[in-house]
Amino acid sequence: MVKDHNEGMIDRIFRVVFGIVFITGGLLYLAPFVSYLVMLLGVLLVITGLMGKCPAYSVLGISTCGGMCDIKKMPKAKK
Repeated sequence: MVKDHNEGMIDRIFRVVFGIVFITGGLLYLAPFVSYLVMLLGVLLVITGLMGKCPAYSVLGISTCGGMCDIKKMPKAKK
């Protein structure tokens, strides 16, 4: 795994899912200009979700790796 990731697994899953929803919604339901903007946002979400690195997070110093937004670091359920 690359060390420069700044998105946890849950964050990445949400980005990809919402990106696909935005792309689909842009293709089906909106006026042309708004449709292009929504699809562009969707593409950006999918790309950052698949790469695991968000440029905005880097600039702001945010990382969701290893916190509550990372499946690998979540506490195990007690029986």
